[in-house]
Amino acid sequence: MFERELAATAAAMVAPGKGILAIDESNATIKKRFDTIGVESTLETRRAYRDLLITPPGLSQYISGMILYDETLRQATADGTPFAAAMKKNGILPGIKVDTGAKDLANAAGEQVTEGLDGLRERLAEYKKLGATFAKWRAVINIGANIPSDYCISANAHALARYAALCQEAGIVPIVEPEVIMDGAHTIERCFYVTATTLQALFDAIRTQQVRTEHLVLKASMVISGKGCPQQASVKEVAAATVQCLKRTVPASVPGIVFLSGGQSDELATAHLSEMNASGAKLPWPLSFSYGRALQAPALKAWKGQPANVAAAQKALMHRAKCNSAACFGRYTAAMEKEALSA
Repeated sequence: MFERELAATAAAMVAPGKGILAIDESNATIKKRFDTIGVESTLETRRAYRDLLITPPGLSQYISGMILYDETLRQATADGTPFAAAMKKNGILPGIKVDTGAKDLANAAGEQVTEGLDGLRERLAEYKKLGATFAKWRAVINIGANIPSDYCISANAHALARYAALCQEAGIVPIVEPEVIMDGAHTIERCFYVTATTLQALFDAIRTQQVRTEHLVLKASMVISGKGCPQQASVKEVAAATVQCLKRTVPASVPGIVFLSGGQSDELATAHLSEMNASGAKLPWPLSFSYGRALQAPALKAWKGQPANVAAAQKALMHRAKCNSAACFGRYTAAMEKEALSA
């Protein structure tokens, strides 16, 4: 019923040189971010901050879509234009986070499963009316002693596939996000094994539940050393391992892959993406970005909750978006950061 619409949306989400900006932090998470700049988290301060992220002129050169939180999808710009309508007018697709968060997995210490399937069909219908064209569901896979278990991986893969099927039924493109968490002392080799196992289980569940792989986007974590690992893999090693892992596990029919930053610094996340695209590897899908903090952090720091700083905050956001757009073509260099400092 929605095949042409889904295909067009998915293609637009991973258009050359464009990525997705995640501004779907829960109210609890955005409060933590605001605390770092001394701004109280209220309905209006959250609206004002999301407004500055949504409205920079020309942002659609680098950003194809934005993932919103439920509250944000129902809000409007300062002139009263609903955010979804303002985004579409500016050539940016509105998306929506639909899971209700990762909760402890029963009988599995240290592991989690994402919830939110109950009532999802009805919520998706409402989000569609509010203007959402794609959605996101995040699963959490922790690495530790004897984890992740097959049980955890299977439970999360099943939930991701069920969510994706419901999205496609509603005419909404699903972003499936099985995030392998960076926390821990694991090696890049351990991360490779867990990431590959997770992706294999995900696409097995997707096939079983008759989800069309050509109408979804994968949001993947990079294959990277754990934060506490004494031996940190180089940019080239991360890029090579990530590409190899994806080639082994992701169907060629998937329209595109966007990466999460997963706790990496702004510049390192960009450098890793650029190296993957500069490697010369022949890939069946484009590799792009879907960053939250790694795109927002400089803008948040520049804003400080002051209306007078909106222009500076938007300039900082545009710079990070431009750098990541360059990374989609393998053209990002450290010199681009120096140019921003001297501008």
